[in-house]
Amino acid sequence: MDRFSGPAVQIFSTCPQSKDVARGRYLQEVADVARWSEEAGCAGILVYTDNSIADPWLVSQVVLQSTARLAPLVATQPVYMHPYAVAKMVATFGFLYGRRLWLNMVAGGFKNDLVALDDTTPHDKRYQRLVEYTLIIKRLLGSADPVSFEGEFYRVRNLRMTPPLDAGLAPGILVSGSSPAGLEAAQAIGATAVKYPRPPKAYLGTPPPETVGCAEGIGCGVRVGIVARATEAEAWQVAQARFPADRGGQIAHQLAMKTSDSHWHKQLSQESLRDGPYWMWPFENYKTFCPYLVGDYGQVAEQIALYMEAGYRTFILDIPPSREELGHIKTVFQHAGATA
Repeated sequence: MDRFSGPAVQIFSTCPQSKDVARGRYLQEVADVARWSEEAGCAGILVYTDNSIADPWLVSQVVLQSTARLAPLVATQPVYMHPYAVAKMVATFGFLYGRRLWLNMVAGGFKNDLVALDDTTPHDKRYQRLVEYTLIIKRLLGSADPVSFEGEFYRVRNLRMTPPLDAGLAPGILVSGSSPAGLEAAQAIGATAVKYPRPPKAYLGTPPPETVGCAEGIGCGVRVGIVARATEAEAWQVAQARFPADRGGQIAHQLAMKTSDSHWHKQLSQESLRDGPYWMWPFENYKTFCPYLVGDYGQVAEQIALYMEAGYRTFILDIPPSREELGHIKTVFQHAGATA
């Protein structure tokens, strides 16, 4: 297929999680979704991280081995590893495969994961730590000279990255921009600020703060699921079959709400379950962490075009259930590109 990411818009799919797929099928599932994503023209694929799933760096190696150009977007949590180890991973992948990676810098995560790791750092402090962490990674990968850094959370002295990373393979960087602390961190490290968006009509006439940063060279994006078909009725039939009511999931969502200090989690929970094509039902049933857009190609394309007009240029899709589903999504973005 022709690419549907381009200079103005870049699109990432999302890799399956090991906890959702039988162990004997997981490697093949990762390879398949990576190939579908590349065929559809995605720029990259988000690889999650948390205490309950397989290591994202090893999963990203499967993505690289299964594709020719798709870039893993590796979720990177400071509490898991030293910034030198992250830079070494990126440089080694560049050395072995000649491929570029993206880093999705994660300041928080599931509350129980942080407690188990004895990380009691407050929300905004975690973003301050993330800035130091990311700056060290960028400096190690961007210079052949030794790097020294003295901060509140990290200190390194005369640290050098070997093998060095080719300049053309410098990683792109994303970070959550849903909270003021997240947006400030994105601006400090030159990252694309990504959020879980409200219905696009909410941004008409009132540009969100992260898109103001876009005009100053800071990219911005949204994480959103899509179900689109030739007719609205068919799209909703598919969506409702994929995401049936789940009482256990609803209880899990309510428990997460009580323990999370995540700004985006609280913001999304205040949205209506359905507002036209904008649909929060999968989120309320703990099946995914992003809103969905559901409707015919034109309806969903109109919503995507409104996000584009608000200033969003990066889109991170939910995990695709099939190659055909990515084909439907590609049709939406082709329509949206012609509209925006």
